Amino acid sequence: MEHLQQIALAGGLAWASGIRLYAAIFIVGLLGRFGYVHLPNDLVLLEHNWVLGASGVMLVAEFLADKVPGFDSIWDSIHTFIRIPIGALLAWGAMGDQGPALQMAAGILGGAIAGGTHLAKAGTRAAINTSPEPFTNWTASAGEDGVLLGGLWLMFAHPAAFLVLLALFILLTIWLLPKVFRYLARIWRKLTGSGEPAPAAPMRLPSA
Repeated sequence: MEHLQQIALAGGLAWASGIRLYAAIFIVGLLGRFGYVHLPNDLVLLEHNWVLGASGVMLVAEFLADKVPGFDSIWDSIHTFIRIPIGALLAWGAMGDQGPALQMAAGILGGAIAGGTHLAKAGTRAAINTSPEPFTNWTASAGEDGVLLGGLWLMFAHPAAFLVLLALFILLTIWLLPKVFRYLARIWRKLTGSGEPAPAAPMRLPSA
């Protein structure tokens, strides 16, 4: 596998892990299984029947969970401890033919990319869930599905273009995350009443 393709694969798998971890594993493993793509040696295990079966089951579970307002945020919270380390591991495996130093660098950067993508997704969806109607949630979820499929296709078909878009996405995430978290903090303060000034004590008139 060419160096540019490997870098795109490492970055792409880390990025996709923060959005749809199980779909990314299943799709890439299936493409490798049927010979459409050639995976590095450390990622060949994605083609194994057990890995395809487990990721396929979890793909369906995540697809359904992501369409339920409120529950999708619970799912995202739990997967903070799953998407980021596996995203780092997948990026590490994608650079398996390049030696341990580049593998370690890919793992570190892959974890950061997966973390940023996951936080952007989870934070945005939590903000969307403040709306009482479900259609915005469903639209966002369907949009994420489409972005994932388009990103994986671009990663294999046009790796240079994918890396440019990935860099722009990282910059957008850095700009967006503080705004999302400030918005969620305002919503939390409104719900809990924290941050509001305490009521003034009643004025006492001096006794005669």
